[in-house]
Amino acid sequence: MATAGASGLNFSRRTLFSSFTSLPWGLILLICGMAVIGVATLYSATFTNPAEADLPMRQATRLTAALLVLIFVGLVPLSVWLKLAWPAYLVTVILLIAVEFFGVTGGGAQRWLQIGPIAVQPSEFMKVTLTLALAAYYHKHWNDSSGGFLIHFPALILILVPAALIFRQPDFGTTLALFASGGVLIFLGGLYKRVIFSVAAIAVASVPLVYMFVLQDYQRERVDTYLAQLTGQSVNVMDDGYQIEQAKIAIGSGGWTGKGYMEGTQSQLDYIPEQHTDFILTVVAEEFGFLATSGVLLLWMLILGMGMVIAMRAASLFGRFAAVGAVATVAFYILFNVAMVLGLLPVVGVPLPLLSYGGTVMLTTAGCFGLVCAVHLGRDEALHGK
Repeated sequence: MATAGASGLNFSRRTLFSSFTSLPWGLILLICGMAVIGVATLYSATFTNPAEADLPMRQATRLTAALLVLIFVGLVPLSVWLKLAWPAYLVTVILLIAVEFFGVTGGGAQRWLQIGPIAVQPSEFMKVTLTLALAAYYHKHWNDSSGGFLIHFPALILILVPAALIFRQPDFGTTLALFASGGVLIFLGGLYKRVIFSVAAIAVASVPLVYMFVLQDYQRERVDTYLAQLTGQSVNVMDDGYQIEQAKIAIGSGGWTGKGYMEGTQSQLDYIPEQHTDFILTVVAEEFGFLATSGVLLLWMLILGMGMVIAMRAASLFGRFAAVGAVATVAFYILFNVAMVLGLLPVVGVPLPLLSYGGTVMLTTAGCFGLVCAVHLGRDEALHGK
């Protein structure tokens, strides 16, 4: 049952209209503004390639659908999301297993399921459903003395199961993102520092073993190229190092103010592979320069900061964990993409939310911020029932 609070919102009595008008529209408008920047940048990135000429319009259509998803998710009461957390997680795990047997291969990886005319990527949906499951778990089991390892072990299993399935596809970027965002929630759950340091030490010590026996050949090549560039060694810029080299040229040639919209040499001549997806930030940097690129990242910081403020105002543990997990999911998207484009991480195939072309990623981002909106509307619900 909803409890009274400063906002006066009551999930059992409020109307659909009052819920709609109470959504955090400032946050939603900022998200829409970021998406519009993405469509405009995508138009520039694909303008000279006839095979990709329809991508901006398709992205705009997906943006409309994503906005509807965001609003729908936001209007669903928080208590309903608590009930749906475990079923949603289990369904997504089943979809990941289905990818193993019926998945569609694209770009050298088997990550998609063909459902009628639509190809979906269950690994992206897992980012949202894992957040829900972890939030539901800690809502039920967390207490003031939850610093030991055992109470967090089930949460770790919740992360490991989908991470293992996704790594097999292979999709190292999404696997890394699941561990990162899930790790934030485990940390928020109050794990003792000595346990954190122990796990971190084990993780660092296992890096050579992962490199030798877990990573596939092409993944080891990406790591080798990254390490060579990081240490100043020569790499074959016409082979493994080509993408990062061209990205650096585009970013550097943009200078402070850029060359102008649709005037970028690297982007207009298609020198950068995947510039409409994972490397779309290079188009922004070349055509609008360092100042505008920094402005885009600052806008993302503002959006994420508003999400964290909503999370901290939630009365329930489920709401707090769900909102923090949703914000962390999007934040690691951005962090990994920017670091990859700048050559600070190996190329791991992580898109930039709302800017990179891709329907599933946009829906995942919409789902994350929809959860944040749901937490905003239900911020005064204590959700005592476990």
